[in-house]
Amino acid sequence: MASTSTSLTLPVLPLDDEVVLPGMVVPLDLSDADVRAAVEAAQAAASSGNKPRVLLVPRVDGTYAGIGTLGRIEQVGRLSDGDPGALIRGLGRVRIGSGTTGPGAALWVEGTTVEETVPEPLPGSVAELVTEYKALATSWLRKRGAWQVVDRVQQIEDVPTLADNSGYSPFLTTEQKVQLLETVDPVARLKFATEALRHHLAEQDVAESIAKDVQEGVDKQQREFMLRRQLEAVRKELAGLNGDPEDESDDYRARVEAADLPEDVRKAALKEVDKLERSSDQSPDASWIRTWLDTVLELPWNERTDDSASAYDIAGAKEILDADHAGLEDVKERITEYLAVRKRRAERGLGLVGGPSKGASRSDSGKGGGGRRAGGAVLALVGPPGVGKTSLGESVARAMGRKFVRVALGGVRDEAEIRGHRRTYVGALPGRIVRAIKEAGSMNPVVLLDEIDKVGSDFRGDPAAALLEVLDPAQNHTFRDHYLEVELDLSDVVFLATANVLEAIPEPLLDRMELVRLDGYTEDEKVVIARDHLLPRQLERAGLEPGEVTLEDDALRKLAGEYTREAGVRNLERAVARLLRKVAAQHELGERKLPFTVGADELRPLIGRPHHTPESAQDPAERRTAVPGVVTGLAVTGAGGDVLYVEASLADPETGASGLQLTGQLGDVMKESAHIALSFLRSHGAELELPVADLKERGVHLHVPAGAVPKDGPSAGVTMTTALASLLSGRQVRPDVAMTGEVSLTGRVLPIGGVKQKLLAAHRAGITTVIIPKRNEPDLDDVPAEILEDLDVHPVADVRQVLELALTPASNGAAPEVLVAA
Repeated sequence: MASTSTSLTLPVLPLDDEVVLPGMVVPLDLSDADVRAAVEAAQAAASSGNKPRVLLVPRVDGTYAGIGTLGRIEQVGRLSDGDPGALIRGLGRVRIGSGTTGPGAALWVEGTTVEETVPEPLPGSVAELVTEYKALATSWLRKRGAWQVVDRVQQIEDVPTLADNSGYSPFLTTEQKVQLLETVDPVARLKFATEALRHHLAEQDVAESIAKDVQEGVDKQQREFMLRRQLEAVRKELAGLNGDPEDESDDYRARVEAADLPEDVRKAALKEVDKLERSSDQSPDASWIRTWLDTVLELPWNERTDDSASAYDIAGAKEILDADHAGLEDVKERITEYLAVRKRRAERGLGLVGGPSKGASRSDSGKGGGGRRAGGAVLALVGPPGVGKTSLGESVARAMGRKFVRVALGGVRDEAEIRGHRRTYVGALPGRIVRAIKEAGSMNPVVLLDEIDKVGSDFRGDPAAALLEVLDPAQNHTFRDHYLEVELDLSDVVFLATANVLEAIPEPLLDRMELVRLDGYTEDEKVVIARDHLLPRQLERAGLEPGEVTLEDDALRKLAGEYTREAGVRNLERAVARLLRKVAAQHELGERKLPFTVGADELRPLIGRPHHTPESAQDPAERRTAVPGVVTGLAVTGAGGDVLYVEASLADPETGASGLQLTGQLGDVMKESAHIALSFLRSHGAELELPVADLKERGVHLHVPAGAVPKDGPSAGVTMTTALASLLSGRQVRPDVAMTGEVSLTGRVLPIGGVKQKLLAAHRAGITTVIIPKRNEPDLDDVPAEILEDLDVHPVADVRQVLELALTPASNGAAPEVLVAA
């Protein structure tokens, strides 16, 4: 059906965050300047007997909509809150045209009314749409409890009016309402309103379902809580009637309250007790909580051995160290210095930087750096096996009057072994540090980290990295174990570490420790140790009384020098034990009477022939150095210093291959030393009067015996050079000479490490002359005086000096005169 549009000139009433559709009646606040200006302009332009009219236009982000609503001002008065207001009814849509002028301060525009037509009668699809919208609107209104509006919606039959009625919906956004206003087709508008209402009802159903599930869960927890409280009351009544102990959660709470715990630990423990009270007996969490509480309550949080200044007796500590260990004077001196410094700091109250007095809890001093240690050394005892590193730790604990705990780190590859496991894992335990504190029963024990160089790493982490915080005096006052999850003060713990190989300790870890080397014992020291320490202990183990078996010093010296050759005394103790077992067995068989004195001559009948005969004691024709090309070198292994031999040979030019062949399981650095030695002789052969022409046509083979043992390092450079020079010249190497040093391409002898251990090894092997680099001469101060008296040590700076000292003359095989350049 055709319709005509009417032109209108109206004042604009802008609407922010609100849209008025035709048929809606809304109150507007006249406090807004734009609203008031539009109402006043409409009143001024209205003719007598007609109500003022305005054009209601939505304004989104400062932009006006293209279609507005013709509004009639029904009433001007005051709103419910007392502010001035106007009641306006929407009449129809108006398409906005150009601006014009009019009375008042409002914006006037020209517009044309929008006529809406709906076919009569309604098509079937439109009728179904009307029915669906009414059903959806009725469902939504009933959920909101708006029963009085349901009848009004059901009575609307006009499609445009029904579609515009959705403008009252609070769930529609301003943009959606603007879209409804600008949709001229009533059927399209009703479709849009139906779709929006359908989506809203679906979201509301989901929200109601979630709220219902949450409420059911809350109700279940409340019921469970009430039932548990009732069960707790029943248990208490039964305990009172039967005389049974109270509930274990109450017992844990009482134990935590009675324990002398730091404040933060006490709060954490009470929080776990609260969890235990809320959990059931069958819950796995309850078992984990009980285990954690037991661990926390067993730790000695405020237990400390007497560590006041009066407890330090430095003279007594020195006597204990001297009584427990013979030799190792420099080591015992360093430990005495360590104890003396601790005593001086304790006397002057310098244990903590601004820290509390003795006995104050960690929670009072560990925050904000106030309780941080000003200093403190972690001693690392590095040396070969059997030199007494572990027993030194026990002596330090006795000297300080503290508890001693040994933590074996050999083979540890799991970082959780140090820091503990997370409590979420089954079978979780605290780390070894916390277990050591628990075992000691004191917060200031002496903890020996044994075999720290044997710590490895794999996919489970790096335990050495976890030790960084433990061994740092500036950090370990707030050590946090993964299992405990509370701070533990380790600043009063005295940590000692032992290792066999210095190079195996990670550099960051070594940086936190002070290195104390134990390079081994001299033969005289071994005799004293065996007589004063090993023999009494082994007599008791063999069931013999003191005095029943006596070992003379010459027998002990032969045991140390020929039956065992080591840096420590472990094998020496085994030899003494074997000797005593033989004597005890012969006594029981009636073959020998006690008391019995063992001299050097009785050793062979009792325990067999010696295992190590000095090279100098062998027949000259049987010595390794009896042929040219064999040299005695010195090296340092994990078992201390040792002698090694370097052998060289030249291949036959007709049957052997050319080039250099190396055997003996040598490392890369040692292989490079062989190449450097060969290059030096090739370039300086004429100067040294060597037939280096043979090196072009004949292959050279260098071998270091004991091929199953890996060898590496630069200190065999001069040894390999001397072996090749001896082979080419046909001159033997003096059997009483051993050497060590790195060689350069120009023939310079460069410094190396482990001089003391190498000289001790040379002395044990019967060597009398030792060649060392000139720049290692200051290291001789660390070598015992009795060793230097027996050795003729020659510091050299050039390999030519080494050859003059080591090679015998080609004429008669006698030792040459020593010609050493200044």
